[in-house]
Amino acid sequence: MSDNHFPHSRDQLRQIAQDIVKYAAERGASAAETEVSEGFGQTVTVRQGEVETIEYNRDKGIGVTVFIGKQRGHASTSDFSPRAVRDTVDAALSIARFTASDDCAGLADPDLLARDIPDLDLWHPWDLPVERAIDLAKACESAGFAADPRIGNSEGATVSTQQSHFVYGNTLGFLAGYPSSRHSVACALIAGRNDAMQRDDWYETARDPADLMQPESVGRRAGERAVRRLGARKIATTQAPVLFEAPVAASLLAHFASAVSGGSLYRKSSFLLDSAGQRIFAPWVKLSDLPHVRKGLASSAFDEEGVATQAREVVWGGVVQGYFLSTYSARKLGLRSTGNAGGTHNLILDDTGEDFTELLRKMGTGLLVTELMGQGVNPVTGDYSRGAAGYWVDHGEIAYPVQEITIAGNLKEIFRGFVAAGRDIVRRGSRQCGSILIERMTVAGD
Repeated sequence: MSDNHFPHSRDQLRQIAQDIVKYAAERGASAAETEVSEGFGQTVTVRQGEVETIEYNRDKGIGVTVFIGKQRGHASTSDFSPRAVRDTVDAALSIARFTASDDCAGLADPDLLARDIPDLDLWHPWDLPVERAIDLAKACESAGFAADPRIGNSEGATVSTQQSHFVYGNTLGFLAGYPSSRHSVACALIAGRNDAMQRDDWYETARDPADLMQPESVGRRAGERAVRRLGARKIATTQAPVLFEAPVAASLLAHFASAVSGGSLYRKSSFLLDSAGQRIFAPWVKLSDLPHVRKGLASSAFDEEGVATQAREVVWGGVVQGYFLSTYSARKLGLRSTGNAGGTHNLILDDTGEDFTELLRKMGTGLLVTELMGQGVNPVTGDYSRGAAGYWVDHGEIAYPVQEITIAGNLKEIFRGFVAAGRDIVRRGSRQCGSILIERMTVAGD
């Protein structure tokens, strides 16, 4: 695969990485690792049919970590010149010499490093002239306005294309990297006037521009969503089933992933301490970490430390099968790295077969949540309380929009109360699922 899209070739990045680890060893490091990366992109935003912003980004960076025994130092630079690179290594060494020794510090275990690097089809350049990007953004917003005459304003339509590549290397002989891309189309529209205005949006993200929804469809969906929220009202405080729409349901997976990540566990700042082998979710729940999905938004053959990634069933039958661990957090816990330095990969919840309409019918009467606000989640206790907006559902049908409400519960109870997950999976990042139906939560309104 050609990499002539980038200012530096892959071979040049590899040479810089090799020079860094070699120089670090010559200067007294017992071990060293580095990541050399660069990327570029273009983002165009149109508002009210006029170009609002055109942004070009071009970034590059080098991160160097060295070890002197169990003492660790880190430094970084955006200057790729040989002198700047050597100065960065020297700075990392200086920091290491004044850092306290840590028995868990060090490179990954050699036997865990990736040996075979499969092509996961993550790089799809989009040669998009800025004039064409503007046309696409205008078409997106125009389709949103055309969706309904009650749409009177816009927060803009955006078309973005990004490409990057990197090489990671260390003194254990590991040296590998790959290019990747990420493209998106987004639109946010406002319906109604004066005090009755409502806003909503939609966006699509993909590695391959061919996999994106057409810009007109993105705009139309954003417009339809904004109009549906007109006439929103408060509701009385109650206990009711809650259906998290797919785009916000992924946040529940994020709370779980954070709670069973190594840093939270060894710091004892998690409500899921010692949860391995315990049934945390409803018995039907299967949650998998799949790093090798082709074109996956969080796919990778190895993690940030060069550890080989592998598909894992993190939850099976509702039971936690394992954690998300880097080398350091694994050593703190007396375990082995799971190849999750840098976080989860494609964390995917299996659906239970229903589409969105069927989930509404299964819920019967309750709350459909389409937007969450605030950060009212306690990672230590699992207490959950967030502002929300959405729709009240009566007998399996959307009755009317609601706003200025709060949904509350405890994440342990919420996880055990998973009733179903829909087929309407939204893929925007590392956590992917369809809409999730929760048996019961407190809905606080008037």
